[in-house]
This record gives sequence, structure tokens and C-alpha cells, in this order.
Amino acid sequence: QAQLQESGGGSVQVGGSLRPACRAFSATFHNRCRAWFRQVDGKEGEGVASISPGGAVMFRRASMRGRFTLSRDDAFNTVYLKMNTLWPEDTGVYYCASKVSGPCGPIRPGDFTHWGPGTLVTVSA
Repeated sequence: QAQLQESGGGSVQVGGSLRPACRAFSATFHNRCRAWFRQVDGKEGEGVASISPGGAVMFRRASMRGRFTLSRDDAFNTVYLKMNTLWPEDTGVYYCASKVSGPCGPIRPGDFTHWGPGTLVTVSA
């Protein structure tokens, strides 16, 4: 069984909202940085946001900071990515990830050791 599992992707129209969730199947993830990445067609995967064990949030792009919110609920081993005012450019597969140690930023894929299988987000005009 995967140690991380995403849910909550889906299809929305421009301007809509989604709140993907990432559940960890182990309490060992309580003290780890958790992050979201996305893979958009034709482009390299990019970091979206990260959240430290203490709840400090970092966004990869300024355009995300005003529209996305990242939170964690360690009682449920779950991290939530609330995405508002979605654009077609936000379409892609969203992956959650965690790293065993080290600072939470910068949000680079190679620094993260555990990954979920991904959830598809589609934003249509």
C-alpha cells in the first residue's frame, strides 16, 4: 500500500475551486515536511507548496500564494491543498510528497522521498 494517497481532484470550470487531500498511512509523517507538486502536459513537474511540521507554508509561485491555501491535520495524517479561482493552466496531475529530513524549502522534487500516485485536476474554460 502506498504510504501517501491523494484524493479530491476532479473537473471544474474556470474560477472554480477544489480541495485535494493527501493522507499519510503512518504517523511517522507527523514530523515531516509535506508538499504538493504538479505535472502539467508538456512541462516539467513543479512544486506547488510545502508545509513544515510546525505549519509554516511556502508557495512556489506568487500566483499560487493568493489563490491556494495549504494546511495539515496531523490528527488525521492529512494535508489539504485548497485551490480557489482555478485557471486552465492549473490543469495537471497533482502529487503529494514528503521528505524524511531537512528544511521544507526550496520545493524541489529530488529532495522528497515519498510520493503519492497523483490525482488529476482539470480546469475547463
